[in-house]
Amino acid sequence: MDATDHVRAGRPRRPGHAIAELPSAERPRERLAALGAGGLATAELLALVWGSGTRGSSALDVATDALACHDGLAGLAAAGPLELERLPGVGAARAAQLTAAFELGRRLAADWPTGRWTIRAPGDVADRLAPQMGRLEREELRVLLLTAKNTVMKVTTVYQGNVSASLVRVGELFRDAVRVNAAGVVLVHNHPSGDPTPSPDDLHLTAEALAAGRLLDIDVLDHVVIGHDAFVSLRDRGIAFDRHTGSRGARAASPHPSAPVAR
Repeated sequence: MDATDHVRAGRPRRPGHAIAELPSAERPRERLAALGAGGLATAELLALVWGSGTRGSSALDVATDALACHDGLAGLAAAGPLELERLPGVGAARAAQLTAAFELGRRLAADWPTGRWTIRAPGDVADRLAPQMGRLEREELRVLLLTAKNTVMKVTTVYQGNVSASLVRVGELFRDAVRVNAAGVVLVHNHPSGDPTPSPDDLHLTAEALAAGRLLDIDVLDHVVIGHDAFVSLRDRGIAFDRHTGSRGARAASPHPSAPVAR
């Protein structure tokens, strides 16, 4: 929690005080009941997840120090369980609680809203999958299976590891698409480095997927690369992806970013 977080919380930090020693109006649980979760500072929410602190440090103190060690919530969420365990006052149990809480948040972000969703632009893909994929420590390749109207039928994970055309079997990209009779697909993978700039391997994999999709009569509409805080659409970079033309079996190549996935 930084200074601005304290201002937003509406109260000064009182290090060294057990939460039970704080005035009722300053205790995280009572503030949650009065203000709702949105009215609490980040450290207060972490303190509620942990429930208790350590000898000499309240849960609020431990949470504040943990946030400071990792430059805020995003850095804390990117830390692995072993890194979290090494934080003062955290240990294995609290590290496990925090890891589980962050993973639940990622899954909720990826699954909300429930049901099928429609892609109108590359940002729709990034908004849905970046919270789940942007901080992964290894590459992961997913395929979005689409109807003819760009509604997502299913998201499948087809590869984990080093995503390259030499290691990924292109047939795996289309296995589920063939099974559900998908009209099109969007490829999505992450760069653990945080830089979403497409690599030569990314371009090679995209070219192979386009060629295979045309043989299978399945449109490949985009390949989105996700970094830590940004993404790149290869369609927007000028790659000639397929576009739906209103009937299955008819397609046209188009480098224009305003074709279905882009807008």
